[in-house]
Amino acid sequence: MAADRRQVIIKVFRKYGHSLGPESLEFLEELLDRHEIADEDVEFSVEWIAKEYNKQDDAQMKVSLDVLQRVYETFQNGEGEGAPEHATIDPDNHLFVIDSFEMPLWNWSTERSTFERAPGPLTSSGSAESRVMALRNRLNVIRQCVLRNDHFSPSTLPSKDRENLLTLRSTKQLLGRAGERFLLFGMLTHSKEGKLCLEDQDGMVELDFSQLDQPSEGLFTEGCLALVEGDYTEDATLLVIAIGHPPCESREAARSIFGHIDFLGKGATTLLEDKQFAQRVQIELADLRFFVLSDVWLDRPETLHGLRKLFDNCMENSFIPKVIVLCGNFTSVGIPQGNGREVRRYQENFEALADLIASYPLITRTTHFVLVPGPLDVTLNTVLPRRPLLSSFVSRLKSRIPNIHIATNPCRIKFFEQEIVIFREDLMSRMLRNLVGVKPDVKNDDLKRYLVQTILDQSHLMPLTTSIQPTLSEYDHALRLYPLPTAVVLADRYDKYQMTYEGCHVFNPGRFVGNSFTFSAYAPARRESEECVLDLDLDDGWS
Repeated sequence: MAADRRQVIIKVFRKYGHSLGPESLEFLEELLDRHEIADEDVEFSVEWIAKEYNKQDDAQMKVSLDVLQRVYETFQNGEGEGAPEHATIDPDNHLFVIDSFEMPLWNWSTERSTFERAPGPLTSSGSAESRVMALRNRLNVIRQCVLRNDHFSPSTLPSKDRENLLTLRSTKQLLGRAGERFLLFGMLTHSKEGKLCLEDQDGMVELDFSQLDQPSEGLFTEGCLALVEGDYTEDATLLVIAIGHPPCESREAARSIFGHIDFLGKGATTLLEDKQFAQRVQIELADLRFFVLSDVWLDRPETLHGLRKLFDNCMENSFIPKVIVLCGNFTSVGIPQGNGREVRRYQENFEALADLIASYPLITRTTHFVLVPGPLDVTLNTVLPRRPLLSSFVSRLKSRIPNIHIATNPCRIKFFEQEIVIFREDLMSRMLRNLVGVKPDVKNDDLKRYLVQTILDQSHLMPLTTSIQPTLSEYDHALRLYPLPTAVVLADRYDKYQMTYEGCHVFNPGRFVGNSFTFSAYAPARRESEECVLDLDLDDGWS
């Protein structure tokens, strides 16, 4: 049994990238024996020690006995995190709204096959190197998922299937091999001559779709990453016989490998902690809800009436949401540049919103409000990620609402073990305008499913080239969807929908406009959303 405990200790520390020497291993074994830790609790106990050790500034890859002893003494003195307490949990202590410009940048290292944190502060201006690095990160993050997928990693046992297996190739391996079949992975782009090509880190090859009737499910746009299978011809083109999106890796699979990496900048948690939090949220916070509203046109009087009706229903039913997310556009029409009257009216609309919320003291005290700008709203920049609404417009909101978050677009909510991404963009129309190759012949529900599959398979909120949608290169990671979030809000003027793909719940809350106001209520305990309709002509609230 001692050998089994030793293997568990080694495995846990190896997960955090650390190796144990004989002295450190003996020290940990002695600790477990001294505290009479049962075999089934060994991994749980060592996880806490390994996590705390990993936070030390002088922690080395080979575990230092001195640092390890200091960590243990910290636990003994009650200064460390210790084991999770089973007292009643306070949701506010585990709720974080994370702006795009606060997230740390983690670059993929091909040499170490892991993520490395970028040194130094990030800038909005970027550089030529950062623009290249952003594209490489997108390619390499998905490529490592592809190579790890069962369909692309060859079996170690000899078989007939192994003999016929197509392995992933590079464009540089095409030279002089006309007539052979290849499976390539790269970005769909156009050459200088305007021809559709597949580009990877080694070069590009022109694609011929003449023999392809229908691609696999999904939307293929210029700038998306694709797996392409085809025959290389004498004309130096690839005759495509199949094209598909890369396989999507579940959140659990990614977290089991990179769980020690703090992608959000709010502290990394282990899989064990995630499981414990999930169980407690399901039991203790079963009725907790996040309301998500999109296209909250404050320049329309009926919108404020709709919000008032929503708040009245909350008070009448004693059902106060923990979070209310208000997504733009906050105006039904754009504000002409230099039009002082429209700018003043735009500010007055936010002041009216502040007065409305403040008139409900209980909601004001207990609910977190998150404001996410839309394409027509006034921010410092128009590229992605977008800066928050200008402070001058929301000064009254900040002064009257204690739990107000003027967020970026996109932004993220970290709630216990869950990660919820909120993105306001007319994404469906943008993707359909930029389809390339063979276009799918689908409508409505299939289009919604294709959009969700494409965004999650691409692990990116905007899988388009920077010439179509400019992005801040040093903050491109804020658009990254890896590891896969728990939920993604794709607030769009397109029809509302909700679906779960690879364990990730994706929904469009619809538009909070007209006489029937549509929004969504997300339940963290179930990791699902509910469609809600608020009709001003009805007295019984939403249905």
